[in-house]
Order: sequence, then structure tokens, then C-alpha cells
Amino acid sequence: MLVNVQERESPAMAFSELKARQSVMWGNGPYERITNTIRDIHALVIERSDPQPGERVLDAATGTGAVAILVAARGADVVGMDLAPVLIETARERAAEEDVSVQFDVGDAEAMQYDDASFDIVTSTCGVMFAPDHAAVAGELGRVTRPGGRIALACWTPEGGLGQLFAMMKPFLPTPPEGVGSPFAWGSEAHVRGLLGDAFELEFEEHDSPLALASGEEYWQLFSTSYGPTKSAIEALESSRRDEFHETWIAFGEQYRDGDEIVHHREYLLTLGTRR
Repeated sequence: MLVNVQERESPAMAFSELKARQSVMWGNGPYERITNTIRDIHALVIERSDPQPGERVLDAATGTGAVAILVAARGADVVGMDLAPVLIETARERAAEEDVSVQFDVGDAEAMQYDDASFDIVTSTCGVMFAPDHAAVAGELGRVTRPGGRIALACWTPEGGLGQLFAMMKPFLPTPPEGVGSPFAWGSEAHVRGLLGDAFELEFEEHDSPLALASGEEYWQLFSTSYGPTKSAIEALESSRRDEFHETWIAFGEQYRDGDEIVHHREYLLTLGTRR
């Protein structure tokens, strides 16, 4: 069968459509409830990047702005950027509540709207890893960080708890376009060296952010109501598949039972870099 060349979907078109869906999906639910489960990672990213008063900091894929707000409270000049308009609106509201000044922008980590070498520090906590074009993100991180500037990226590892969670979810999620990089590759030292090693002097740390909950059902309730990818997937399923997803999730969570609670260990790689 002949296929009209004009009807073929190019990788760029596929990525563009995926990101358009992501911009809505990540805002589907009160994402700050999920963000609150990784406060320990926020604290470590800030400790290791060590922003100083007056330094210009970009928090890329900022979500609801948790790291950006904490860094601004230290006196830095902070920009928080995210693809999802709903999350940026929430971030602006949270910054106003905390009485700190942050410039929050809707933007794409693969094509940032900022000038070359415009930031002293760039951070991302389980954020830029979800952009589909890893090489484009890496190029932008190198471009906007000034020589001698610093990056701190916290990314879930492929073999860790969140990698296992997404593997469990995979049968219930839409199939991504061909060529989309696995977000969990950002949790592999070799992959990150390949992406960033030419532009940055790199160091790596391995950490764990355990999540304790009362039950697999509580785990399901948290993610099915507040985590955009999960909530959106559920809404797209037929009722029988929703029930299957629910049961699969509970069984997944209960395998981590430790006495009267479940404890899901979520390993991540912290990448620290200095711009060459």
C-alpha cells in the first residue's frame, strides 16, 4: 500500500503533539500533592547547588514551583519554567502566599526562551527528564548556563522504584511516539555523561526518597486523583480496564508492605555539573 509522504508524521511533529498533550496532562489534578512527597529531594537539590543571594537561578520544569520558591527565599533571582500552564498558575499563587518574588514562565525545556549564558544555576527535580528529546534538553541546559555556572538535576533511575511504577503503568498508558527517549535514562550516569559531558564537569550521587503510605489503596488514591499522567490514563480507559488498573496498582503497592504501612523506595540520580 502506498502512503502519501505528506501524511507521514515526522519525529518533530510527533514530539510537538506529545508535548501539547503533556502540557494539559501534567496539569490534570492537584500536582502539589505529589510534589509534597519529594520535599527531601528539593532540599538536597538546593543544598548541593547552593544558590547565593543575587545569583540568577532557573528551575526548569518547575511544576508547582516548590524549588523555585525555596530558592527565592534565600535571596536569589529566580525564574521557574514549566510546559503546563495550570502548574505555572498554581506556582504563581503559591509564591504569592509565601510572599516571595519568582518569575514564572510557561516554556519548553527543549527550546528555552532565555539568552545564552543567562543563569548562574539551573536546577530540575524530576522534571526535564520527561521532555521527549533528551539531546535538545541537554543542549539548552548547556546554552543557558554561564561558564562556571552550576546545574543540579534529580532524576529517577530506570531500575528504581519509580521506574518499576511506570513499568507497572505502561500497559494502561498511551503508546508514546517512536523515538521518544525513556525519561528514566536521565537516571543513568552513562546516558547523562553522553548528553552533558562535553559541556559540563560532572559529578554524580545516588539517593533514595522512600514514600510511606498506609496501603496500596492509599497509594492509588494519591496518584489517581493528583498525578496527571495517571489521572489522564484512567480517564481514557474503559471501566473494566480502570478496574484492572486499580487492582494492579494496589497489588503493586502491597508488595512493599512493611508492618502497618507500605514503604516504596524511590531511587534517584543527582547530577551535579559545572559549565566548562
